[in-house]
Amino acid sequence: MGKAFFSFLRFSVLLPFAFGALSDDLKDGGVSALFPGDEGYDSASQAFNQRYIFRPAAVAYPTCSEQVSAAVKAGAANNLKVVARSGGHSYIANGLGGKDGSLVLDLSRLKRILYDSDGQTATIEPGNRLGDIALALNEYGRAIPHGRCSYVGVGGHAAGGGFGFVSRMWGLNLDAVQSVEAVLANGTIVTASSSESPELFWGLRGSAPSFGIITSLNFKTFPVPSSATIFRYSWSFDIDGATNALYAFQTFVDSGIPSELGGELVLTRGSSRGRLNVEFFGGYWGPLASFNQTVAPYLHVLPEPSSRSIDSGSWLEGLEVLLYGALNTSTAPDPLDTFYAKSVLAPEEEPLTEEAARTFITYLANEGFDSGTSWFVEVEVYGGSNSAVTAVPVQETAFVHRNTRFTFQLYASSSTAQPPYPESGFTFVDGMASSIISQMPEDWGWG
Repeated sequence: MGKAFFSFLRFSVLLPFAFGALSDDLKDGGVSALFPGDEGYDSASQAFNQRYIFRPAAVAYPTCSEQVSAAVKAGAANNLKVVARSGGHSYIANGLGGKDGSLVLDLSRLKRILYDSDGQTATIEPGNRLGDIALALNEYGRAIPHGRCSYVGVGGHAAGGGFGFVSRMWGLNLDAVQSVEAVLANGTIVTASSSESPELFWGLRGSAPSFGIITSLNFKTFPVPSSATIFRYSWSFDIDGATNALYAFQTFVDSGIPSELGGELVLTRGSSRGRLNVEFFGGYWGPLASFNQTVAPYLHVLPEPSSRSIDSGSWLEGLEVLLYGALNTSTAPDPLDTFYAKSVLAPEEEPLTEEAARTFITYLANEGFDSGTSWFVEVEVYGGSNSAVTAVPVQETAFVHRNTRFTFQLYASSSTAQPPYPESGFTFVDGMASSIISQMPEDWGWG
């Protein structure tokens, strides 16, 4: 009863906006919107991470940069925080403003993809999702670097980095951006590139929400690889074995591996306390004939895997195996989850110590087995030998994590992926991070 009353109270506070100046200002700009009480509002204000429940003042649906500009001005005129939502996959619901009462600009109707065969570039609006972009560009035999969740919107992806399993070969998603159209806080529509508004262009690649709302991105594209090999090797280890697997992985990625190899270690709950499941998972974009010799140095220091799968085919066939969700995102509803996540970035110049690796593995093998959450850890390879991510000078863009060898993604969902989220989940994930950081020097640059 108390929660229902509080929800009604929030609704009552927001309701005047729906029939007041904001509604009129948006209509004057030709922008359609949903307000509290409208059919579809609850769905439109649903966060990907269901731990978060926010009530926007309105969810607006611009269809072009001019309408984005009009909506930004309408928000400013009504003293509202204005936020953009591309695909809506923020882990902390930033696309809903992070609090009640924001004006959300849902960019899902900005969905043009225009390919220029002469310049081999693609102009892509921010409402497009990664899976749909991959399908569209593949029609021309082209691709851009991007992550592994097909439902992620390219606007937010490019704005903050955009790492995936081709990033060691092609760089981050933002590294392929050649120019950006954006709407500034005063409603001005600008184009930024290395030759036009270069300082703004710098900021929009890595810290875009601090500078404006992206309405279009022009990407350099790459020819799709002639071969895609998606691999998965699995083991069940005790603490010693899993520690060796993690520590040897660090050595392996610095041993001269080619840029065509992208991947990670995936760590999950073991079969009993003191054990851990470990997977070596990734994509190899070079010739199939050279795949075995590429991964052999790592496999040779480990026991025979309990299972393995190696799927080789076309670029698109590889993505279908690799990505979370259907490439055509219109064929299935957006997935939702209820989770808590953190990241630890391991810098290249300060390798993980064996003691830190063991402490981390011991924590996962014991506390991880006891946890009531559904969890995983991804040890993603950003750097290592021949990485295009670390080859870009740190001052080149606003993305500052160029010297990263690994990113540890620490992720724990509620057991049903539905609310409520258990308090123990926060303690568990925080403990994952501290089990690494506590064993490294105080000035270790982990974040």
